[in-house]
Amino acid sequence: MAPKQAIKMQGITKEFPGVVANKDVDFQVSLGEIHGLIGENGAGKSTLMNILYGLIQPDSGSIEINGEPARINGPQDAIDLGIGMVHQHFMLVPSLTVLENIILGKTPTHAGLTDYKKSRRIVEQLLKQYGFSIDLDAPVHSLSVGQMQRVEIIKALYRGAKILILDEPTAVLTPSEIEELFNIIRGMSSNGCSVVLITHKLKEVMAVSDNITVMRRGKVTGHVKTSETNVTELAGLMVGRDVVLTVVRPEAKPTGSVLVLEDLCTKNDRGLDCLKKVNLHVRKGEIVGIAGVEGNGQTELIEVITGMRPVQSGQILMLDKVINKSSILARRNLGISHIPEDRLLVGVSKDCTVEENLVVSNYLSEELSNHGILKKKAIEEKSWSLIEEFGIKVSSSKDLVRTLSGGNMQKVVIARELSANPELLVAGQPTRGVDVGAIESIHKQLIDLRDSGTGILLVSADLDEILALSDRLYVMYEGEIVAGFDNKGIDEIELGLFMTGSKRNTAGSRSNEGGLERN
Repeated sequence: MAPKQAIKMQGITKEFPGVVANKDVDFQVSLGEIHGLIGENGAGKSTLMNILYGLIQPDSGSIEINGEPARINGPQDAIDLGIGMVHQHFMLVPSLTVLENIILGKTPTHAGLTDYKKSRRIVEQLLKQYGFSIDLDAPVHSLSVGQMQRVEIIKALYRGAKILILDEPTAVLTPSEIEELFNIIRGMSSNGCSVVLITHKLKEVMAVSDNITVMRRGKVTGHVKTSETNVTELAGLMVGRDVVLTVVRPEAKPTGSVLVLEDLCTKNDRGLDCLKKVNLHVRKGEIVGIAGVEGNGQTELIEVITGMRPVQSGQILMLDKVINKSSILARRNLGISHIPEDRLLVGVSKDCTVEENLVVSNYLSEELSNHGILKKKAIEEKSWSLIEEFGIKVSSSKDLVRTLSGGNMQKVVIARELSANPELLVAGQPTRGVDVGAIESIHKQLIDLRDSGTGILLVSADLDEILALSDRLYVMYEGEIVAGFDNKGIDEIELGLFMTGSKRNTAGSRSNEGGLERN
């Protein structure tokens, strides 16, 4: 007897102006099943899940929940049907406690007042049922990223979710936190919950799911049992071609230092110390990775190096020149390129064309202008050259960047920054939110740039990426460098201990191996 379906979506079609996001999509999840949903950027998986959660209305098709026809006009309808969704960016109030966040909007009352005793009893029963461990009285701002994610999951369960959609849930977690999350998901499954896992990480979807649906260009290209497939097959179904999943990284041949940080300190936006006497260096022809859970000073490190945040004390040397007070433009002129962590906020101008975004950093060069007068034909030719070289999918160089998928926006940023032939590339989360095919291309481009003599400082929340690309790496925790390694046979569990502050290399016995001292 076939298992009862928790979700049955048939013939789902959704079109936006000029784009078919979903085309006759069928998607089914059984009761208690962990189901992976994977695909390229723009494949339509987020649209499909937004339809299931009521954020978008389909043009055609039908939905059944637990065997009954369902019309989901909005998120409240979804919640009433037992559907919950945990988004990649958490929706918590930092100043409130864990308990207050969980019950917010659905609070038991007594005599017109919030009944905290009853709320606590209900939530504690959920914690016991699903095996969660968390302090209900802790303010959310004091939690780790992994703990915040648990709060989001508990919040959905508290609202009666029996179907849970998780959107890229491991993007900012350490290896130990990922394993804890997978144990939570397995526990939910054993309690009868159905889980839909949207992810780009094929190794992870293979580790935890029962079945997998693959999408490409708005259509389903495969429904497979996890036990009967592998990452190579999945990658091929996602992008429609063979994909090289292993990063080929020849031995680095570094030369002199391009970037040196000496006892560097700065403050965050709240005026608190966020970088504390950071010492590191990057040499020409090597990739130096920064590992760590997000929020431990990596963003401020990037900002202070690129000139977006002031130095409080210490020094930044670029090619042996102190640049503490140099402007962003002066640093770019010295040879610093920057792939920002947030492409929408810092990396692109959405209301400008692809062409304008590609040349914005060098439009005053002799190649593209004459005494301040732009050479329009040269700009168009340069843009198309980069579009073709970096595989940016556009109909015209005059397309507005806002019309591109996230992956193609990222390619615009990478094309602009790499084509500047930098001495130093500061790369923040270079493959965040891009699909496996684009990741393959970006990784190869970074290796090629390294081999041409550029020094690269790589900041990524993806530990697999850090380990695959870095020749050396440092670990950051609470604004400090707590360890440094040569990337040879690193124990990921040990690395995770450094990332969570459970271990510190205070004696520096292995720090010297990792190049914490300037060569």
